[in-house]
Amino acid sequence: MGGAMASGGEIHAALPLPASLRRRITPIGRKALEAAWAVLAGRPGLEPRIILSSRHGEYARTLGLLSSLAESGEVSPAEFSLAVHHGLAGLLSIVTGNRAGHTAVAAGIDSFGAALWEAAACLADGDGTILLLHFDEALPEFYGQVGGGSEPAQALALLLSAGEGIHLDWRKAEVAGTESAAGALLDLLAGGTDRASAAGERMIWSFRRVA
Repeated sequence: MGGAMASGGEIHAALPLPASLRRRITPIGRKALEAAWAVLAGRPGLEPRIILSSRHGEYARTLGLLSSLAESGEVSPAEFSLAVHHGLAGLLSIVTGNRAGHTAVAAGIDSFGAALWEAAACLADGDGTILLLHFDEALPEFYGQVGGGSEPAQALALLLSAGEGIHLDWRKAEVAGTESAAGALLDLLAGGTDRASAAGERMIWSFRRVA
């Protein structure tokens, strides 16, 4: 699943990335940045705080680094510099000249919900606009037995601001689930329902439209 969405729920097609962002990023990283590029297009001067959420990050890159270290004892400095969990947020900030700062969230299957929680806190603290950038994909086959379950590849970007018509609730899950809140929110924003929920590993995330 790929795509992008602005704060009002309007879905945008992904736009081609500039060459400075295409270089040295993985396929899932490219989808994530294409989504962000789409929602930022046509908004010159906008510098939203970026909140990036991902369960595993660009783990194909990390696996390549670990394989290289095991085989030769060396790793590529360029690859290593992008292997940190917030690498994509840093790249996007540099290319767009965004000095608003960014936060990276990794909370297992609850990563997207936790990022929304962080976004709500930032908006309440006075940040005018938040770019929430979320992406995930299954771990490489090498880690298939320890990955905690498979998941669909997904990348989405949301521009969030205070006063929008979506209300978020959360409560502790009595039984661990395997659902990502990202899919539930997309169903709601796409107009298929007025309420949606997802049972994550630790939390149950619920969304509803409000007037």
